[in-house]
Amino acid sequence: MGKERMAAFSDGVLAIIITIMVLEFKVPHGTDMSALRPLIPTFLSYVLSLIYIGIHWNNHHYLLAVTERVSGAILWANTHLLFWLSLIPITTAWMGENHFAPAPTAVYGIVLLAAAIAYGILQHMILHIEGPKSLLASALGRDIKGKVSPALYFCAVVFAFWKPWIAEIFYVLVAFMWLVPDRRIERSIVSSREIHS
Repeated sequence: MGKERMAAFSDGVLAIIITIMVLEFKVPHGTDMSALRPLIPTFLSYVLSLIYIGIHWNNHHYLLAVTERVSGAILWANTHLLFWLSLIPITTAWMGENHFAPAPTAVYGIVLLAAAIAYGILQHMILHIEGPKSLLASALGRDIKGKVSPALYFCAVVFAFWKPWIAEIFYVLVAFMWLVPDRRIERSIVSSREIHS
């Protein structure tokens, strides 16, 4: 089975997720700049979530770029990932509207953790089909960021009930960790093309 329909479906779902997050913004009451102040927590949580959606979209794009074919198991693993990502808008709104209170901040982290685990499952399913000598396997190597991220999310969830601001630092830290370009797959694609040309 080809991967194009899976990629197109995933892109569509991620576009809808971003749209839903934008629709959560409420029109400010008032005409001066101070009317924007109550929206700051919602805006900050939106920016963080948009970055996370962008990270997942980028990683998903590169993952499929080195995937030759998909199976039914991969389609379900992809749907599992999209399920968790589809919960980001509601947790983003809940956390922002409640000014990063403990429970919303923890639930936000649980969704991020579940999405990271779901991405790992999808990656594992693709590796199972592609094989240990595949382009993806060589590109991922030890996948340190992929292993560290869930641990940091877990720590953030624990801290959220005690000191939510520490959890927020963890969320921002993981986002910045993934914003640093990870060129492993891109380098592997270029190297593979050079070898075959």
